[in-house]
Amino acid sequence: MASHSFQRIAMTSVHGYMDPTPQLGKVDTGGQVVYVLQLARALARQGIAVDIYTRWFDRFKKQVEHVPGIPDVRVIRIRAGDWEFIPKERIYDLLPELSENMRQFMVQHGLEYDLFHGHYVDGGMVALVLGEIFRKPVVYTAHSLGAWKRASMKGDPVELENDYHFSHRIEEETRLLRQCHAVTLTSDLQAEKIDELYDYQNGNIHLISCGADVRRFRPLREDEHELPKRLPPLYVFSLTRFDVYKGHDLLLEAFDKVRQELPEARLIIGGGTGNPCGNEKEVSEQIRAIIAEKTLGEHVRQIGYVPESMLAPYYRQARLFALPSRFEPFGMSAIEAMACGTPVIASSSGGIREMIADGDNGLLVDATDADAFAAAMLRLLRDKPEADRLGSAAAETVRKRYSWEAVAEQFINCYTTAAETAAK
Repeated sequence: MASHSFQRIAMTSVHGYMDPTPQLGKVDTGGQVVYVLQLARALARQGIAVDIYTRWFDRFKKQVEHVPGIPDVRVIRIRAGDWEFIPKERIYDLLPELSENMRQFMVQHGLEYDLFHGHYVDGGMVALVLGEIFRKPVVYTAHSLGAWKRASMKGDPVELENDYHFSHRIEEETRLLRQCHAVTLTSDLQAEKIDELYDYQNGNIHLISCGADVRRFRPLREDEHELPKRLPPLYVFSLTRFDVYKGHDLLLEAFDKVRQELPEARLIIGGGTGNPCGNEKEVSEQIRAIIAEKTLGEHVRQIGYVPESMLAPYYRQARLFALPSRFEPFGMSAIEAMACGTPVIASSSGGIREMIADGDNGLLVDATDADAFAAAMLRLLRDKPEADRLGSAAAETVRKRYSWEAVAEQFINCYTTAAETAAK
């Protein structure tokens, strides 16, 4: 256990469905939610109590809930605006009210924190306000970078600005970089983009990768047997939120080439919600249109939300996991698949490339090249020994370098540095 002086910290993860048991696949609810919850759990095991503050938009949920099995981690919901879900692109106007209501809640309940840790640009903005009010150090984890995302997206610049409010987001990210006592990024690639797109170089940046729950996501032991599931004998698994930059179109185009050469292969696509709207609806309609156009219905199965208890079996029984995102800072699902011993084929342009050594513990492919993606899938679908070799190496990589326990210790060191900087 790392030596530290922190007793209680406040995390702010404002947008999406931040629940003690995450509703993955809902709008704005994916890898970041998993990251925040897992980091909080790991910090609690190091003796630090964590309160995760988020926006309260569902009147039927309790304001305060404990994370199951971890009494020192709570999700605290704070009202701001009407009782309705607000996508992260439109949440900025509510942040002043949310910050003030959080302050009042903390004062009313006598809550004192040693540090504020903001996640994503909106959470960072709130954490910075509260840190200044209570005179405490502030740490900001970017998760994603607006300027990088904008540079990675195709489309009319005016429409993209209207949809994503990139200019305001980038302005606020720039302010957070300069004013927070520590900034954490998940990869060297993100650090390069900070330098390139924000013209920012400063000693307050810490590189801390995301992690995986290696207790739950792991290969089966020789004496263990997976309960049989109604899954195809030979399938590719892909699990992600439904968003325009996740590359579902590329994946389906590539898999169409795969099934023509290997008719017994199947593709299982997880993620999304039962009532899609916005970007999710657009992507869902696009997926259905491609499946119909290419007559892939017999070969592609969409399963929607995957419960946490089913994630590991889906990962383990797949021949490979595909992450075709055009823009992906780290890719939590890919790391979980690797931890289970399942080889990953991922975009060579994302942060995951720092965890995958091409040909050693996975495969990296140009996310714009459907032919290359198809060839990589065929390689592993046809060659089980090669898939097993890459999968074993992937599991070993995650176990040694990316457990949440290791990540938590790095954050404690980062918190200590931030506190020392704030005290100067």
